[in-house]
Amino acid sequence: MVAARSVETTGPAETESLGAELAGLLDDGDVVLVRGELGSGKTTLVRGAARALGVSDPVTSPTFSIGHRYAAAGVTVSHLDLYRLAGLEREDPALLADYLGPGRIAFVEWPQDTHAELSDARIRVTLSHGGGDRRRIDVDGIDVDELQRSSDDGESR
Repeated sequence: MVAARSVETTGPAETESLGAELAGLLDDGDVVLVRGELGSGKTTLVRGAARALGVSDPVTSPTFSIGHRYAAAGVTVSHLDLYRLAGLEREDPALLADYLGPGRIAFVEWPQDTHAELSDARIRVTLSHGGGDRRRIDVDGIDVDELQRSSDDGESR
């Protein structure tokens, strides 16, 4: 059953762990949209997913560039931050080409609903502050049963 899942984490390690769980559900070409306020843990979640996918390089926020690409196990992990873009309408149509598509799994922070290139995103994640290090994380578009199996088995791809 595809549905939403809400989780509260109590610190960065738990947020990374949830990212690792999500990574176990991702396939080549998948796009994950990551929304949340400044400092809500978006990059922390992506770091956990990237580690589970086999990235060993430091995973940092691409705030001052469009994105970073990391070599992982059989796939490139793309981490984009579109915060500084008002919209993609005025940008080069090929701007995202190196980050999305076959051979890649992409995590996109600050996506806008008008980005046609992102309309096929399989998973949408929203993080919000819960006070202190607590975060509420809503995940939409996942197979809840599959996420539970992945969590129970400790699997990741």
